[in-house]
Amino acid sequence: MFYFGIEHEVAFLNQEGKFADFTHTKFADFAQIVEKLPIYPNDYPQLRVGDAGIKKKRWYIEGFERFADSEQPIDCSAKGIEIRTTIHTNIQDAVNELSQSFHLLREVAKSFGYMPVLASYNPYKTVFEPQPPLNDFEIKQLQAYPDEQTANIYMVSYGPDLNISVANMSTDRLIDIGKKLTYYSPYIVPFTYSSPFYNGSLWEGLSVRTFIRTGKRSATLVFVEKPEELITSIPSLTKVARIPAEIGRIEFKAFDSCDDFNIYAALLALFKGLILDETLQGRVTTPDAALHQISAKEGFDNQDIFANAKKVLKAAEVSLHNDSDAQLLIPLKIMLEQRQSKSHQLIEMFHKLGSIEAVLRKTY
Repeated sequence: MFYFGIEHEVAFLNQEGKFADFTHTKFADFAQIVEKLPIYPNDYPQLRVGDAGIKKKRWYIEGFERFADSEQPIDCSAKGIEIRTTIHTNIQDAVNELSQSFHLLREVAKSFGYMPVLASYNPYKTVFEPQPPLNDFEIKQLQAYPDEQTANIYMVSYGPDLNISVANMSTDRLIDIGKKLTYYSPYIVPFTYSSPFYNGSLWEGLSVRTFIRTGKRSATLVFVEKPEELITSIPSLTKVARIPAEIGRIEFKAFDSCDDFNIYAALLALFKGLILDETLQGRVTTPDAALHQISAKEGFDNQDIFANAKKVLKAAEVSLHNDSDAQLLIPLKIMLEQRQSKSHQLIEMFHKLGSIEAVLRKTY
C-alpha cells in the first residue's frame, strides 16, 4: 500500500503588482488570508501543527521565525503561503485536493488584492538577511541545527515537497530509497524547472533555485522512528519523525514549483515506479552539487542528463507495468521528447513581454 501527500509553496504579487516578499510583506498581510480559509477537524492528527501554532490549517505562512530569548516565537518574516494535502492512498486524490485548496486560496487572496504566481526563486532578492540581525539566542538555535543555517536559501526559494511512503517498509529499505532518489535527482529535477529569473533579470540557465540550493539543502529526507536510526550527513538524509503519521515518509525536496499540478501526479507516479524498480543501482547519501549545477544550467539539452532521465523514466514505467498510474507518466515523456521545461516557456514570454511581473501574471 502506497501513501501520497503534497506540500506546495505559493508566491504572490501584491496590490501594487509587485512581488510580495519579506522586504515589504508582513506576517499579518498573509495571516489575514489564512484566517479566512476553512479548518478541517478530520485532518488531524495526520497534519503537524508545530510548536508555534502557525500550521493550524491546510494552508500556513511559510517564513523565518524570530525569537527573543526563549523557544516562544515573537515574529515571523513572511515568504509566502504553503498548501499541504492530507495523506491519500491514490495519487489523483492528492492532486485533486491540492487543486481545490489552491482555488480556495486564490479566491480569498484575490479579495485582499494578492495574486498567486509561479516562482521557484525570488526574481529580485538574491539573499535573505534577517532584520533586525539575529540575536545570541537565535544564533545558538541555528548552530544546533545545520539545515536551519540555510535560511538565506529557503527564504528566497519556493518548491514543493512530494511525499510518498509504503506500508511496513523497513528502515534500511527506506534509507536505501532515499539514497536512490538523491542519486537520480539531477536527472529528474529538470521536469519541473521554473526559475529562470535572478536579481531582476534572466539568469543564464533554467533553474537558479537548483543551482544555488543543491548540496546545501537535502534532495530527499527520510523520516525514521528513533534517533538511533539516523545516519549522519550534511545536508541531512534522515530525520526523526515529529508525529506518528511521518514515520516512514520519503520526502523529495529538490523540485522547482509547478503551476500544472498534473506534473506532481506524474512525479509521484515516477517515485512509485522507482520504489518498485530493482534495476537502477545508483545510490548517494548527499546530493552531487556539481552535477545538479550542470543540470540547472542546461536541463535536458545536456546529453548525460537527457540519457539518464530517459533511463529513469523507462525503469519506472517498466516497474509500474499494468498499474494504471503508469498513464500518469505521459506528461514527463512529452517533456523529455521536446526537451522542454516550464522555464523555456517563461523565458520565451519574457522576451515577448519584457517584464518579469507580466510573465508571472500569466502563470497558473
